[in-house]
Amino acid sequence: MAEKRLLGTKILMVIAQDQFRDEELAEPRKIFLDEGAEVVVASTAAGVAKGMLGARCQPDAQVCDVNPAHYDAIVIVGGMGSPTYLWENTTVHRLLQQMDKDEKVVAGICLSGAVLAKAGVLKNKEATVWPCTESLAALAEGEARYLKKPVVFDGRTVTAVGPEAAHDFGQTIVEKLATKLTRTK
Repeated sequence: MAEKRLLGTKILMVIAQDQFRDEELAEPRKIFLDEGAEVVVASTAAGVAKGMLGARCQPDAQVCDVNPAHYDAIVIVGGMGSPTYLWENTTVHRLLQQMDKDEKVVAGICLSGAVLAKAGVLKNKEATVWPCTESLAALAEGEARYLKKPVVFDGRTVTAVGPEAAHDFGQTIVEKLATKLTRTK
């Protein structure tokens, strides 16, 4: 049996309360769990969150109750609900800013790359996002350098274009966390 590279690691995944992208939560989450990480899913409200493709997820926490010191990484899940629930959410922005300041892994997939940009954690970094006028504008305003690639990593920051990149996105986050863990041993 393969070694679980993320034993002792705690990952916070943030989803929109409605219209999160199902596989952008499910695929990375499975990868993290398979590698031994503890995964906590948070949203902006306490009720059951609904995915774009019909998934239902009962969040473990609300973002307003999350202490960033308890996590090694934050992953912002995309989907059509991201602009409505996450793009301008100052609590999510503060979590991203604190975790970036604490040199933890920060990540966003699909439209949620814009959340990282709006939080200011992509300044002078390469990043990708689901390309639409608004998300590309958010990256530009956040002073990120947009790359048209499935997955982009710049230091401890990981972004991905959308559901087709969910698996590679999850694997890249694992690599960043495993490398960081190896350096601290």
